[in-house]
Amino acid sequence: MWPLTLLQKNFIWEKILYSKTMELINKIKNFKLSLLDKFILSQVIGATLVCLILFIIVWIAPETLFKIIKKVLNEHIGLTMAVKLLILEIPKVLAKAIPVGILLGSIFTFDRLSKNSELSILRGIGISFNRIMLPVIYFGCILSIFCYMVNDKLVPIASQKLGESRGGGSHFVYIVENQDKSPKQNIIVSNFDPETIFDITVMNFAHEEYTDATTFESIVFAPIAKKQDNCWMLKDVLIYQIDKNGIYKKIIHKDFYPILQEKNQAQEVFDLMLNTTRKERVFTNHQISKYTKLLKKANFSDEYRYFKTKLYQRYLHPLTCILFAIIGCLLGFAPPRSQRLIGFTIAVGIIFGYYITLPFFDLLAQKGVLPSFVAAGFPIVLFIISIFIIKKVKDL
Repeated sequence: MWPLTLLQKNFIWEKILYSKTMELINKIKNFKLSLLDKFILSQVIGATLVCLILFIIVWIAPETLFKIIKKVLNEHIGLTMAVKLLILEIPKVLAKAIPVGILLGSIFTFDRLSKNSELSILRGIGISFNRIMLPVIYFGCILSIFCYMVNDKLVPIASQKLGESRGGGSHFVYIVENQDKSPKQNIIVSNFDPETIFDITVMNFAHEEYTDATTFESIVFAPIAKKQDNCWMLKDVLIYQIDKNGIYKKIIHKDFYPILQEKNQAQEVFDLMLNTTRKERVFTNHQISKYTKLLKKANFSDEYRYFKTKLYQRYLHPLTCILFAIIGCLLGFAPPRSQRLIGFTIAVGIIFGYYITLPFFDLLAQKGVLPSFVAAGFPIVLFIISIFIIKKVKDL
């Protein structure tokens, strides 16, 4: 059996995730809420929404709001456009805010239930703490699905409308290889946008092999190029032919000079060039899967590992909604007269620790120190371990 490609693996993983999600939705539909479940769920939902709104305001206010105000003053955009820009910034924050909201909301709810001795009464009549947490866990499952959809759909749409997917930039380098993996061409692009490629230099490697140096048979300069269906067409070209001693022997002018003429090569290299300046959030999960395949084929190892890690995070990050819901319930539970600041302090530490260390794990994966899946899943493993430790400490 042939080994599965990355795209096939991701497709299988998406099918499994979809089937499990539908199974979870059916269980949620068939779940009958008791009066106690409805009471706890109403309290958690209300507290979560408040925490969610506060987190979004705090996240957006310092930097994003300042940038929009600056645009209003300097670029003379209207109030309607400013409000639109502010709304489009919300999805990028929402994906991060949802786990925080359920964590703080469940802590606040269970802290209040503990303070009023309601949890002690419920446990005293034989209701286990796991049963009390059940409606919160189900709510966390619903939020995890919503969080996944926000990352996969809303964030890319908002980012595209904000103009983050234009793909313009400068300085792109691509090495075309022969079948034996020896270098064939070195393509250097000084500037580009989605329509046109500017200032291209193509270094054609010589066929002769030398042990002490790499030689070129010609160097091609063109001020502009256009991507066509089967090639990149360079225009107004100067070709500097080089002899074996590295000396220019002839300069030839051509109106047109095609490169990247192999099957699908022109489109693949063009996609790589445009996407090098795009941020991860403008991609859907399917687009990241395709892009990682191109990066692997082009031997862009660092970028390949980085985007592969981000793809795994897209699937694993929503699980924090469920785990944070459980952690919040555990941290919120305390004897009526105990110190309550400890649970909130631990929760704030978890939030900052999680979001601050994410770039660190991204870097470890990008440099090959950790496998991508390990880097993406390590925080999730820590949260699961934390749940068992907190349950053990609190003797629940």
